This record gives sequence, C-alpha cells and structure tokens, in this order.
Amino acid sequence: MLAYRSLQSLARRGAVGLLFSLAAALPAAAQDKVTVITTWFAQAEHGGLYQAVAKDIYKKHGLDVTIKMGGPQVNGVQLLLAGQADVIMNYDFAVLQGVEKGFPLVTIAAPFQFDIQGIMTREDVKSLADLKDKTILVAGTGTTYWWPWVKKKYGYTDAQMRPYTFNMQPFFADPNIVQQAFPSSEPYQAEQKGMKTNFFLLSDNGYPPYTQALTTTRKMVQERPDVLKRFVRASVEGWKSYLEDPAPGNALIKKDNPNMTDGQLAFGLKKLKEMKVVTGGDAATKGIGTMSDERWQKTADFMKEWGLLKPDTDHRKAYTLEFIKDVKVMP
Repeated sequence: MLAYRSLQSLARRGAVGLLFSLAAALPAAAQDKVTVITTWFAQAEHGGLYQAVAKDIYKKHGLDVTIKMGGPQVNGVQLLLAGQADVIMNYDFAVLQGVEKGFPLVTIAAPFQFDIQGIMTREDVKSLADLKDKTILVAGTGTTYWWPWVKKKYGYTDAQMRPYTFNMQPFFADPNIVQQAFPSSEPYQAEQKGMKTNFFLLSDNGYPPYTQALTTTRKMVQERPDVLKRFVRASVEGWKSYLEDPAPGNALIKKDNPNMTDGQLAFGLKKLKEMKVVTGGDAATKGIGTMSDERWQKTADFMKEWGLLKPDTDHRKAYTLEFIKDVKVMP
C-alpha cells in the first residue's frame, strides 16, 4: 500500500513538473503596443505616464507603451493623424478646433483637472488687469489657444505680444516684460535666480479647459477599444503611484531629458500636489482622470462665446467618457 501511494505521489509530481515545463515552453502573451507623445520635453507634468512604464503598470495591463517627448518642433496632432502615435497629450482647445476642421480626434481621459497655464510677472504686478502697458511673451500655441481669450478679457493688444522662445533671459533683463508660464516650471527658474515673482493662473480667472488630456483617434476608439480601456486605467494608476513615490518615474524622465534636474522635478511635483492639479476638482470624488459632459459643454460654450470655435461645431465628437467613467482610481 505504501509503495502504491509513493508511486501515486511520484506520478502527481511528474504531472506537475510536466505542466511547468510546458508553461515555460509556451511564448509569453504578446503585449499590445501603444505609442504616446507628450506635450513637451520630459518633466513632472508627464510623471504619471513615466511612472506607469517604470513600475510595469502598463505591462501588468498587457501593454507595451513607448513614450516619445514633444517639444517646440513637434506637432502631436499631425503625428497622431499620420499614424505615428496612438495617443497624445493635448489641450481641449486644440481638440475642439481640430473637430471643427473635421479631424477625427477624441479625448479619452483628463489627468489634469484644469489648465495650469498662467502668466508670470515681477512681484509689483497685482493682477492680470495691470498688464496693459507690459510686453507679454507668448509661445506659438498660446497665440491660438489662450491669448485670444485673455486679450479680449483684459483689453490687451497684439502690439503688446512678443514670441516666447522658452528662453527666460528677456524676462530677467527687462522689468517691463511678463510671460506665459507653468507654475511648476518657470517660477522655479526665477527662484533660482533669486527673483521674486507673481504667478496668475488663468483657470482662476475663468479659463475652463482641461489640459494634458489623453487624446486618440476615432479609428483607435472603434478598432482597439480594449487597448484604450487598459491604457486609461494604467495611466491613472501611474499618476496615483507617481504622487505617492515619484522616484521610479523621475529616473525615466531624467533618462529621456538629461537637462531635467532633481530640484526642478521636486518643485514641479510640489506644485502639482499643492494645487491639486491631478487630485482636485471632480477627481476628488470620481477618480483621477475623470471628465464630464458639463465641463466639455462649458469649454465649448466658452470658445464659441469668445469667437474661438464656430457656433455649429458639435463638441460631443471631441471626447468620450467610455474609457474613464468606470475606472475610479481615487486619489
């Protein structure tokens, strides 16, 4: 009897060993490839995506994600429409204006709950209404998105505007110059120079859109919805992880962008947390990356009111809640 049981045990162990051998011989399940283009050179504002790569969060969801940096010469919308990317980080205004032109753009999640675009000034300036005698530096995209609104709202003129080339020396040299800025970036550079500044967030003054929103094409929505669903969930999980411990994501950010410093990354993350850019607004109760019909309606109405969008544009083509509504990754 004992010998019989021993034989049974050996047989079972042999079967288990055979199963392990067969499993090892099988190829690993293929991961779906996704290419993402960011809005700029790698920085804290892209931390959630880099964290999702660094911590294998995308891999856990069956994705092989490649992040490509944006920059001043990178047109993300063109590359997306040309099939060179599957998803881009983008701005509501750009998506809505693209839809107006018939481009098949669709936003699928909004990790940033409001636009962090603002204007940086010397500390003697007390409000945006005080800039009528100032020279205002504005980058190319800004001339299309926020400049028409802020110009009309505060009575600025195009004669005041000069190009912002992402070189801050003009701002440092001329006290009559103010410039566009992100709270997580340019104020840090001014701080390193020992210069005290004020920063005016446009969203605090009625500017409504999301920013850094994840945008894809209608073809991708129709043909690869499962991939997008997993991508959105992994991305917001990446943002949650980055806010808790940014070290893995920051290592990849510095690898892509060797000019990025630890100090700048720490400052950027501090501002994102202080301002609750990722965790505030609707995200506080509905989860990171959430969007709403109401917010998109508000942005479309705003653009139409200020002459930035044709009145007959169907803004509902610019986004879908399909991929974010049930994710609910809470801050």
